[in-house]
Amino acid sequence: MASPVASAALKARVRNPAMLKKLARPDELMHHFPNGSYIGWSGFTAVGYPKKVPAAMADYVEQNNLQSKMKYSLFVGASAGSETENRWAALDMINRRSPHQVGKDIAKGINSGRINFFDKHLSMFPSDLVYGFYTKDRPNNNLDVTVVEATDILEDGSFVPGASVGATPELIQMADKIIIEVNTAIPSFKGLHDITFTDVPPHRTPYNITAVEDRIGSTSVKVDPSKVVAIVESDYWDATGPNAAMDDTSRQIAGHLIEFFEHEVAQGRMPANLLPLQSGIGNVANAIVGGLNESKFKNLKVWTEVIQDTFLDLFDSGKLDYATATSTRFSPDGFKRFYDNWDAYADKILLRSQAVSNAPEIIKRLGVIGMNTPVEVDIYAHANSTCVSGTRMLNGLGGSADFLRNAKYSIMHTPSSRPSKTDPHGVSCIVPMCTHIDQTEHDLDVIVTEQGLADVRGLSPRERARVIINKCAHPKYQPILTHYYEKAESEGLKKGMGHEPHLLFNAFDLHKALAEEGSMLKVKPCLGSTHSYHHNRLYICIRRAVLSLLDNEEMLAVEWGAVRRALSALDPLKKDVTLCLHQAYRSIFREVLVAGDDFWKTNEPTEPNLN
Repeated sequence: MASPVASAALKARVRNPAMLKKLARPDELMHHFPNGSYIGWSGFTAVGYPKKVPAAMADYVEQNNLQSKMKYSLFVGASAGSETENRWAALDMINRRSPHQVGKDIAKGINSGRINFFDKHLSMFPSDLVYGFYTKDRPNNNLDVTVVEATDILEDGSFVPGASVGATPELIQMADKIIIEVNTAIPSFKGLHDITFTDVPPHRTPYNITAVEDRIGSTSVKVDPSKVVAIVESDYWDATGPNAAMDDTSRQIAGHLIEFFEHEVAQGRMPANLLPLQSGIGNVANAIVGGLNESKFKNLKVWTEVIQDTFLDLFDSGKLDYATATSTRFSPDGFKRFYDNWDAYADKILLRSQAVSNAPEIIKRLGVIGMNTPVEVDIYAHANSTCVSGTRMLNGLGGSADFLRNAKYSIMHTPSSRPSKTDPHGVSCIVPMCTHIDQTEHDLDVIVTEQGLADVRGLSPRERARVIINKCAHPKYQPILTHYYEKAESEGLKKGMGHEPHLLFNAFDLHKALAEEGSMLKVKPCLGSTHSYHHNRLYICIRRAVLSLLDNEEMLAVEWGAVRRALSALDPLKKDVTLCLHQAYRSIFREVLVAGDDFWKTNEPTEPNLN
């Protein structure tokens, strides 16, 4: 097969003749990737990732029926494009993945046990990689191959990344072999990067950054030319999608935050142009940036992970002076806008490695305002950012804790409720106890939903609970959460265990109702007892008996038979049966007061089995 011929565009981008001689076709490189290889890719939030080589590897596996027979450990700074890693997951080509991913097939592989996924703080991943933590059981302590996307190869052999940096420097450091995809479909990003490498202790030094605009590194990634085994020409744009649309809920959340910022400025705790902003991805993040565009704030600066379309609006309005990140994750329209107006934006944006963009040291020094969206927040201000119902992995921790642990203002924003399959408010985002905790109560300052904003700075756990329930919970869930908290507080204080009260037998009743009934709103009021399993069964039986008053005497007799069996289950526990009955009736009475006529329309579960 004839050797590939470099296009004019590629010759213009590869200024090192020795590198150009290594030009190869992707399908010629399969021998570099034997089964079991440890592979690194550039990329962050699905931009700046290699495209041709991963696609060729997937084609090879598919054409030769090698699914599940060629599997790799894959390390990327964050997520790559869905047409690469998601396709790999669908072909069962991934054995291990770290530290963050996005895609239905890869998530399915993780949650079905086919992919061993290890998520990590994004600031720590590059360092741990260089420390050899992820390759400690390998003979050479290195990655076998790192494949990166570049937009230029300079005369000295160094390369200029594209729309992201991520962990590229560290992946290069740890690679035995390097393949560089030079993307000629997009402009050269020369001058937009500040590249640093990671040293190991005791040789690490501080990042000498005291302002968003500061540079401490180089504009290209230095590489050992002897490790470069191939150059591949690429001509694909990053496959990003449209931005999440703003809705009324996200606009209300943004409004609460803008009002909070105005208050902090008025109190002298923030300067008039705020502090450097960090914002995640999604409709709430877009709404917040959009709200800032409509606010009185100006001369803003951004220190974040990802720059997205709405920041271009802030630049265009003149309100944003400078932004630094590790990735520019624009929509297709946003990238076109960025490329078409390159000169207007290029000197206002700087891309760094994620080890720097997410560095706790710098985030704390600059006083960043950190804003992120969780899966759920509990009444004491713990947050779950990763695992639905404590077990189903979404994408990974990402950089949320890097910012929320170290920002001057650590803010979690979320809708107060989300739809389940059967109920538009079937999932409460404010819960008694998070099913998985990524950010602790010690990390967060502000919780905000469309209902309101809870400023929990300096509050005790019991004070936080009341503020979060009253300010942030959806009205449909406020009585449920209040009932849980009051029962937990009452029992905790009586037992001398009232600092952060919980009912361990009831803490996940909302999640149980969602799993069993399809909506958290179908939760049964708890009795708040350590022997609450039998108490709750008694409550259910009495409640069914009360409801059976609408039927006939025969049905009533059946239901009261279940009540007697529930009482008999309590007898061996030597519980005060009178007290148990009193608690059950009181719970039902309180529910009637809350639900009104709707109480009589409730469908109840089948008779509990107490045998």
